[in-house]
Amino acid sequence: MSARRFHIETFGCQMNEHDSEKIAGLLAHRGMVWVADPRQADLFLINTCSVREKAAQKVYSRLGEFKRRKKKDPDFTIGVIGCVAQQEGEEMVRKAPFIDLIVGTHMYHTLPDLLDDVAHKRRHSSDGSSVATQFLKDPVPVEMEVGPVRGSRFRANITIMEGCNKHCAFCIVPFTRGKERNRPARQILDEARTVLADGFSEILLLGQTVNSYRNPDQPRYRFAHLLDELAVLKGLRRLRFTSPHPREFSDHAVQVIGSHPTICNQVHLPVQSGSNPVLQRMRRQYTRESFLHLVEKFRNCGREISLSTDMIVGFPGETEANFEDTLSLVREVRFESMFSFKYSPRPYTEAVGWEDEIPEEEKTRRLMILQRLQREIQLEIHHEKYAGRQLEVLVEGPARDGEHLCGRTTSNKVVNFSGSAEPGDYADVQITRVGPNSFLGEQLAEPAGVER
Repeated sequence: MSARRFHIETFGCQMNEHDSEKIAGLLAHRGMVWVADPRQADLFLINTCSVREKAAQKVYSRLGEFKRRKKKDPDFTIGVIGCVAQQEGEEMVRKAPFIDLIVGTHMYHTLPDLLDDVAHKRRHSSDGSSVATQFLKDPVPVEMEVGPVRGSRFRANITIMEGCNKHCAFCIVPFTRGKERNRPARQILDEARTVLADGFSEILLLGQTVNSYRNPDQPRYRFAHLLDELAVLKGLRRLRFTSPHPREFSDHAVQVIGSHPTICNQVHLPVQSGSNPVLQRMRRQYTRESFLHLVEKFRNCGREISLSTDMIVGFPGETEANFEDTLSLVREVRFESMFSFKYSPRPYTEAVGWEDEIPEEEKTRRLMILQRLQREIQLEIHHEKYAGRQLEVLVEGPARDGEHLCGRTTSNKVVNFSGSAEPGDYADVQITRVGPNSFLGEQLAEPAGVER
């Protein structure tokens, strides 16, 4: 009998992407085979994200596309995993009884047992979905883990912690991911050594509030200590991390980031607003002034650091003056990139029932103003700092135009360039043209003072 085939469709953040890699590892260990086309799969899984508005509706819409096949082929298995599964739980059974599996954010490691449960129910003509949405107190023990099937041959994702204790008024993550859970540093370092020995050259550390990490085996061992040890491992070319919280950057962490060239010189500082009253209502645990002080620390850490951010406009109660504070912060900091969004109420969050909601058209107006300002700033920075420079680019593959190669610099700039290289290679590229979102360049035959 041929091996069963599976397909995983992933929505959302890099944590979700890595969870899908882990799940693929579990299923491959079980003898199943991944297929690129979900129509060829015997098992179809959606790994979901609930951060954006109407996330659950999008999941149900996608599931509806497979309902007809389920009726024709009762052995076809459909599962929902991740944050929407955690958020909806048993409610998904009521709304979509044709779903076989509902697996929350802490329980992906139980998938083999849940698949056995589904098969048992079918053999005995029993109805009902298999649901696992419990929260665990500790991370899954390493001896229970099966190696992930990594989606890249050169960039390895490594989870160092999960969950969040912050409870920002707009954020559903503490509800869907639970409280902070940290992996022991020895496990993280062992995994890093393994992927480097396997030929990976870039490591991305993952966590909902990644820089709040503390070693459960040694509580005084914090994020800075982990970075310091990882940065000097043999074979490492680049070390990244996401997603940090501005409140959790210690002076020690800033000093470590400034002292190791293997740590990528790009740091994400998700400020969300430039207004103190809005930051207080958001429960962000810092002020505009303390955020700007942190920015100054990175500006003076010993090397050039590219700063990026997240911004929300139209948070309940945000006045025009509050929004102007956000614009002035953006002008002062001059972020090199930004993810910006209109506020959307999320279930189970503190702000969901607040009455001082900003009209949708006003949110749209503010977002367009912010994005126009940020686009102008990015274009100015790119002309000032990057036009004509020679940069090291980690090659990711063909560019979208089909004519160039595409890769990223250590500062996370997308570069499309002409040349000859394979994914995972490091190419020295002369930047010939800059835009607000990406660069164009030519590969150098001979490195000449390339800035890394």
